[in-house]
This record gives sequence, C-alpha cells and structure tokens, in this order.
Amino acid sequence: MKVILVGYGKMGKEIETILLERGHEVVAKADIEHPLTEQMVLQADVAIEFTTPSSVLAHLELLSKANIPTVVGTTGWHQHLDKVKDLVQSNNSSLVYASNFSIGVNLFFQLNEQLAKLMSPHPEYQPKITEIHHTQKLDAPSGTAISIAQDLLHNHSAYTDWFCPQSEKKSSNQPAIEIEAIREEDVKGTHIVEYTSDIDAISIRHEAFSRKGFALGAVIAAEWIINKKGLFTMKDVLQLS
Repeated sequence: MKVILVGYGKMGKEIETILLERGHEVVAKADIEHPLTEQMVLQADVAIEFTTPSSVLAHLELLSKANIPTVVGTTGWHQHLDKVKDLVQSNNSSLVYASNFSIGVNLFFQLNEQLAKLMSPHPEYQPKITEIHHTQKLDAPSGTAISIAQDLLHNHSAYTDWFCPQSEKKSSNQPAIEIEAIREEDVKGTHIVEYTSDIDAISIRHEAFSRKGFALGAVIAAEWIINKKGLFTMKDVLQLS
C-alpha cells in the first residue's frame, strides 16, 4: 500500500512508523512547508489526513477529485459533513472519518451508548463528560468528547443538548450535558463519562497512554478502505453495531 501522509506532526510520524512496520510505503508527506499537491496525490493508493480544521476541507476536495481513498483524523470540521458527503458522492470516491481512530475509544463509544440506555430511566443521576488533553490541542471540547455527547443524547431521553464552559458553546437553554475540557501538559487523551446522584456515582473512563492507539487505528482504516466507495466511520471498519 502506497500512502501519502497529509500532516507530518507527532501523529504523522507515529503513523509512518506503524505503516513501515506493517510493510507499507510512504510515498509523500505534506505539511505546512510542503503543501499537498496534485503531483503528490498521483503517487498514492490511499491518504491519511491529520492536519487542522482550517485546512482539512481543501485537502479533502483535492483528494476526492483525484479519487484517492482517504482516512481523516482531523477534528473540528464536522459541521461541514454534509458538504463532504456531497463531495464523496459526486466524485464516487471513498473516505473514512472518525473523531478518534483508537480501537479502545471506539469500544468505549459502544459502552457509553449502552450505559446511556441503562441510565435513561433514572433521572436522579446527572451525567457529565470530562476530557483532558495536552495544551497544544486547538479544539475544545475534543471531537471525541462531542461524539460521546451526541451518542449519549441519542440514547438518553432526558437531555437534548450539550454545552462546554471552555468553548464558544458555553451554555444551553435546553436540558443539557456539561462537557468539561481540561488542558494539561503531555496528556495524550482522557475521556470520562460520569453519572452522579446524591448517594453514589457511576463512571466509565478511557485513558490513552500514547499516540500509538490512534495511529494504529488510522492505519487499519487505510488498509480497510482500499477498493471501497462511499463515506464510512470506524463503526464500519470495526464492524460495530
């Protein structure tokens, strides 16, 4: 598999290591100093994109038009998902996107959905989501935390929205779940869902010890998407219900 890395920061380097370990070839690396070009794209079987919300859409447009299967790990752009769906459909291309490619996190997503269903009949328990990341993370709350909140909302009848005091969405007029976004030095990523009542608390937690889990999941998604057409998520890749 010939891969173009779009974004060559810490995550890109971790992905490169795993690609080489699994016998794949990195044919090009695009970053701020070496922007993505059509010539780079022509060399690749698949692209893995981990950049910034401000640049991701331009990258996806170029890759989709070139019909290069793409794995997108950038977060903070999902408000444009309908536009990306149209792009993939009009070009008959393929794309896997996820707020988090870690296999462990995607299993955590499933636990969160099941827990929300169990807790829905018990209004005495107030849910809260906490996410902790390194100080260089630009978006708050994290894309993973937003996915957790949306899944919780779909499976819990008492809440219709979320808010985050550390973001532009500081409040909500509707019954809402709080997401607390904490930034600390050298934290790879921790997500906690906690239900608290007057007498006890129930919580689930995922803590990443390194970037390897995210990188491995992205590589697995890249291997999976070859020769497929359409828009997919990690639920499709891992065959999670």
